[in-house]
Amino acid sequence: MSAAADILTEKLGELKPRYGIVLGSGLGSLVDEVKDALRIPYADLPGFPVSAVSGHAGTLVAGKLGDVPVIMLSGRVHYYEKGDANAMRVPIETLKALGVDTLILTNSAGSLREEMPPGSVMQITDHINYSGMNPLIGEESDRRFVGMTSAYDSDLIMRMRKAAEKAEIKLSHGVYMWFSGPSFETPAEIRMARIMGADAVGMSTVPEVILARLFGLRVAAASVITNYGAGMTGGELSHEETKDMAPVGGARLAAILKEMIADDGDPQ
Repeated sequence: MSAAADILTEKLGELKPRYGIVLGSGLGSLVDEVKDALRIPYADLPGFPVSAVSGHAGTLVAGKLGDVPVIMLSGRVHYYEKGDANAMRVPIETLKALGVDTLILTNSAGSLREEMPPGSVMQITDHINYSGMNPLIGEESDRRFVGMTSAYDSDLIMRMRKAAEKAEIKLSHGVYMWFSGPSFETPAEIRMARIMGADAVGMSTVPEVILARLFGLRVAAASVITNYGAGMTGGELSHEETKDMAPVGGARLAAILKEMIADDGDPQ
């Protein structure tokens, strides 16, 4: 077990979380819903990366969401910060070591569909790794050949849709395309992404899905739509727009996730 897992095992005591949740832009307020919360900055956990991106807190929060034990990673480190697709390996490997079996990933993304405006929520059913980067480059064992046919767990997909219906929130679904960032896409790249079958674009999540599958975790993921893709409205994109719009869809996604986890068939 890693040094971070050793520290957390001691601090968690009897709490045995099965769910790990990575909170992207706009979802930070979900940590306030955690009961009896234990909060630990990433900087205090050996091997955990610290993000320099505004809007990403960099705090691990453990406790109960409803009656279900969870661990939330409030904030992530992106590939574009240091050119490292493996940046989130230690946090995800630590979750596995602590007994987590399901990882829920969230992010902010740009919509490629007119009927999916800013403030919407899109369930990710598949992805396109357009960046070409991979966190398993350099992995020396045959474990690196991870199958991705069922990267997004079908049972979790249905549970998220059921939760959205129960919460009376519209949940779109589609394919997420990963660009490396940090610059936004060009209008030509957005047109290409649409032709290739993408429904949303963003700068995260895909490396984490690959790592989660390496460690045998089930994965569900969703995007908070913060803007339309470049060239779709005529305006320029900005990080400020992302931060401004993220809480709108973030509140909707948070409500869906609370219903989804509360509906867990085997809460501990």
